[in-house]
Amino acid sequence: MGAGNVAGIVDETADVNAAANRIVRSKTFDNATSCSSENSLVIVDAVRPAMLSALKDRGAVMLAAPQKVTLQALMWPDGKLSAAVIGQSARVIAERAAALDGANREGWLAIAATDPRILMVAEDGVGHDHPFSGEKLSPVLAIYAARDFDEAAATVERIYAYEGAGHSVGLHSAVPERALTLGLTLPVSRVIVDQAHCIATGGSFDNGLPFSLSMGCGTWGKNTFSDNMNYRHYLNITRVSRPIPEKVPSEEEIFGAFFAKHGAK
Repeated sequence: MGAGNVAGIVDETADVNAAANRIVRSKTFDNATSCSSENSLVIVDAVRPAMLSALKDRGAVMLAAPQKVTLQALMWPDGKLSAAVIGQSARVIAERAAALDGANREGWLAIAATDPRILMVAEDGVGHDHPFSGEKLSPVLAIYAARDFDEAAATVERIYAYEGAGHSVGLHSAVPERALTLGLTLPVSRVIVDQAHCIATGGSFDNGLPFSLSMGCGTWGKNTFSDNMNYRHYLNITRVSRPIPEKVPSEEEIFGAFFAKHGAK
């Protein structure tokens, strides 16, 4: 399958409490080792304070800038994601950061004592120099800000140009048309709307996606298909072909709309 590194968008119309419930449920499942867990959350400015407050109420902790530096050193000591954090709880990660950061040890231990569910870091960059923009395989969530939905979508596009193209994007919004916009403009195989992303991508009786633990990411993710992998992908299909009445479309049927729009023939 392709790379994970899923991002979610919370726009100005979202029900922040419902969105926070879904995101925390998704991000804490199996300590976020699933490729379908959110690694980044892009929040539109109009709901940013309320959304962060809702996440805090559910056990997510926003780290201070010095703590972010320490966490980065713990997570990527040699430029590669460390086993010290992969699949670990937020509490264990905070305790290990405390052992690494003598100057802020008490602050880390205070965080650990609250038994946090998610550690959040503010981020605005993307790429190798900003490792929090990549997949983290742990309950660590990068938080991005956006002026509006369009900027949020552009931020996700930047993230996926670095890592995660082809997988999925989460959307928490009361504007149905925005899901279609993301599907038409982002390199994603699934747009998960108002659901716990990690759980929804694997299929559910209430969303119609095929049940699967493996999500295809199409050519964006260097895969051969973009579906949820299921038994159909293991079938060899033999087609019997016989002559049928010929129906040859005219040039107008094929190109008419294009010619009408662009005035070229």
